[in-house]
Amino acid sequence: MAQTCGPRLVLLFSGKRKSGKDYVTEALQSRLGASVCAILRLSGPLKEQYAQEHGLDFQRLLDASTYKEAYRKDMIRWGEEKRQADPGFFCRKVVEGVAQPVWLVSDTRRPSDIQWFREVYGAVTQTVRVMASEQSRQQRGWVFTQGVDDAESECGLDDFGDFDWVIENHDEEQRLEGQLQNLLAFVHSRL
Repeated sequence: MAQTCGPRLVLLFSGKRKSGKDYVTEALQSRLGASVCAILRLSGPLKEQYAQEHGLDFQRLLDASTYKEAYRKDMIRWGEEKRQADPGFFCRKVVEGVAQPVWLVSDTRRPSDIQWFREVYGAVTQTVRVMASEQSRQQRGWVFTQGVDDAESECGLDDFGDFDWVIENHDEEQRLEGQLQNLLAFVHSRL
């Protein structure tokens, strides 16, 4: 059942590592404004809780550093255990206190994430898949890592089916801009 005092629109972004999910959500937020649009990262509460339980530096787990990469596999395993016990654990944490009418969830990774948002927020929830070629991802620094790139955290939505929106981010700036304009027009239609 959808909440009446919740967001006007929830966009759930998914895509492979280095596909540009953060780039796209930050571009949208910069055009909509931070007072209208919040970027929510499911990995934020996961990393915070993981850092607390393992005595690690939370801030260093947030950036694209070798520090984060050193803990990535174990963090994925730990996060999966938490989700198996409670599929909505990180989803509930990330939406706490968010007041903006538009939410961009920048790192949706599993069918259970989409299911939770759809169950809680109903028809205001839309899915957005950010696609990029392997070549584009490699140019952005992606290197295949066994146990990461073949894990559910990267592959859980590969066979999801029909996304409401697909953004192709293959380093073709003009094409990307057109897709962002279409999505922004949709967002404005919901405000």
